[in-house]
Amino acid sequence: MSTTESSSRSADKDPRQQVDRLLSGLRWRRLEEPLGFIKVLQWLFAIFAFGCCGSYSGETGATVRCNNEGKDVSSILALFGYPFRLNRVQYEMPLCEDEPTSKTLNLMGDFSAPAEFFVTLGIFSFFYTMAALIFYLRFHNLYTKNKRFPLVDFCVTVSFTFFWLVAAAAWGKGLTDVKGATRPSSLIAAMSVCHGDEAVCSAGATPSMGLANLSVLFGFINFFLWAGNCWFVFKETPWHGHGQGQGQGQDQDQGASPESAAEQGAVEKQ
Repeated sequence: MSTTESSSRSADKDPRQQVDRLLSGLRWRRLEEPLGFIKVLQWLFAIFAFGCCGSYSGETGATVRCNNEGKDVSSILALFGYPFRLNRVQYEMPLCEDEPTSKTLNLMGDFSAPAEFFVTLGIFSFFYTMAALIFYLRFHNLYTKNKRFPLVDFCVTVSFTFFWLVAAAAWGKGLTDVKGATRPSSLIAAMSVCHGDEAVCSAGATPSMGLANLSVLFGFINFFLWAGNCWFVFKETPWHGHGQGQGQGQDQDQGASPESAAEQGAVEKQ
């Protein structure tokens, strides 16, 4: 019994020891440096960006009151959300006739392209920043010694900076179009029953766009974070050190040139 207990205890200690060794090998000071701290911010704001856009849902509506006494007030409600394919959202328009009939209509517009591009970019940014943080903390010696990794990191950072600018601007324009297509006034304008004298239409539920507006804001924040991080990643590349080495060499040549000239003058006098 004692041998089995001791073996089980040793087996329990082995995973803990492995975790302790893994955590002890991490260079946590990287998170205090701008390179690691900005990566943490990029990781968080990437979650905020694609989370706010991908989880959005809203509703718009109107009310139709037919002038016919046999008709009651009809409430129209249309639910929409990510990926904002509004042309697939259906709602029932009442017909002010003697028979209780209705007609199925769809909202106008398909704004899935900028929304899906924005969310996809946020997901890729989330995974890349998480992988970069693991690489910074665990394989920091390899990152500093092998100059290829900083170069790849710099190129990827510049690419994400450009894509975040494009995605935030495109989704901002797409969100403006979504707001225009989901206003109750747009819903009323699309219903033919509201254009005649047979019914009175009024605005119903107005969609709340607060979460969608935040997604655009987080998109531009991600752009500024990636743009600012370009400089700190560039400092890790050999391009930055090569420029400094050339500058130091020129300074040394300029500093040594007066002395060498004086020595040559003394030799000529002798």
